Formats: sequence, structure tokens, C-alpha cells
Amino acid sequence: MKIIVREVKGKGDVKQVKELADEIWTQHYTPIIGSDQVRYMLENFQSFEAIVKQISEGMNYFLMDFQGEPVGYMASKTDDGELFLSKIYVLSEMRGKGIGGYAMNFLATMAREKGCRYLTLTVNKNNTDSIRAYQKLGFVNLGPLETDIGNGFIMDDYLMKKKL
Repeated sequence: MKIIVREVKGKGDVKQVKELADEIWTQHYTPIIGSDQVRYMLENFQSFEAIVKQISEGMNYFLMDFQGEPVGYMASKTDDGELFLSKIYVLSEMRGKGIGGYAMNFLATMAREKGCRYLTLTVNKNNTDSIRAYQKLGFVNLGPLETDIGNGFIMDDYLMKKKL
């Protein structure tokens, strides 16, 4: 089993992230938040242009490769002693192979190297499998967090935190 996490560099990598986002979000989030909100979020937060803009503003994007093929991606930003995990997504057929755990260890190591003491993230309240996975990794649920993302849509999440 060969897992590689690599920083997104160049248009080809950004295009790959967008393609992964389209597939993963449509499949995973449509039952949770509905197709209208999925489409809105993909267009506004995971389009090619949106990803390029986020990177220019300091967001770090990474592709996760399994046996030479891109199977997921993640994005994080460091701020005030914390590494915020904005996104971590793996293709459904690749889940359960240790890719997410490997990626989380990669992030924790990177966070420590940057002097961070905590990892934080938000997760949809109805994304129960992910919540359980984060709890197994040592994240603590700090409670609800609702964010208005425009067009009448709300991100209805939990804020989770892990001490490094």
C-alpha cells in the first residue's frame, strides 16, 4: 500500500481537485444537504477559480494519491497556533484503506512543525460516520456552529478540536 500526500501545484493539480470535489461531494453530500446546496457549494467554494483564489489567500491544498492515482484531497490553513482542516475528502470506494488516517497524521506532523498546538475542523451535524472517525482520532466536539453561506443556505456543523 503506497499513500502519498502532495501539495497542489499548478493548474493540472487544481483541475484534479475540482474533479474529485465534483464526484465526492455529489455522491456523499446530496443525501445530507440536498442537491441544490451541493451544486451551490461546488460552484462557489470548489470551482477551479475558487480553489485558485483560496490558495492565493493562504489555504494549502493537498492531493492524496493511492498506488499512483489521486483518490482524495484536503485543504488546511494555519492561524494563531492552530491548523484548521477545511476539507478532507476521499473517494467512496477508497475509504477504509487507511488513506484518511495517513492524511490526518501528515497534517498533525505539519501542524507541529509550524508550532501549532491544536487541529480544528468543522463537520456537518448529520455526517455521523465522519464525526465518529474524528472522535476516534481524538477530536472533541465543541458544539454547534451555523454559518450562512449565502443564497439561503446554512452550513449546520459541529466545531471539533484536537490537542497535539
